[in-house]
Amino acid sequence: MILALWILIAVIALIVIIFVGYYNRFVVLVNRIENSLSQIDVQLKRRADLIPNLMESVKGYMKHEKGIMNSVNEARKALVGAKDLSSKMKANNQLEGFLGKLFAIAENYPDLKANTNFLQLQNELTTTEDKIAYSRQFYNDSILTYNNKCKTFPGMFFANMYGFKEKEYIKIAEVERKAVKVNF
Repeated sequence: MILALWILIAVIALIVIIFVGYYNRFVVLVNRIENSLSQIDVQLKRRADLIPNLMESVKGYMKHEKGIMNSVNEARKALVGAKDLSSKMKANNQLEGFLGKLFAIAENYPDLKANTNFLQLQNELTTTEDKIAYSRQFYNDSILTYNNKCKTFPGMFFANMYGFKEKEYIKIAEVERKAVKVNF
């Protein structure tokens, strides 16, 4: 009788440990996703903070290129003001496009290309772009781990029980999927 009671207590304890363990796994994965998303935000903010300095260093050289300057400023404002992930990604894609155009136009200004401040800011932006790419990859890797846990057994049982739903990956814009053409 006492042995049966101990076995019952052990089984109940094991079941409780499994339920708590799976809940904690999902909480850890959700926290990892939120952390990786905040890392993307940090890098996007870093880029947005670098742009005014870049624009200041470029202003004197590119006075008649006001259209691109205004476009970069507007895209930066949209990025800083974006509230959710999809609007941040949309604003980010626009900003990347305008920065690419700005750097392409800068090629026409040899004095600007040789300017130390411009080169340093360009290098900082390139480094930040690399960090953004890494942060996106880490975010998507975290989503993969989480979604795998939600879709595989017994994780899907616990995910449904605790209300954890699949999450979406960060997707690149269709424009970015096109192959880059290199002309010589």
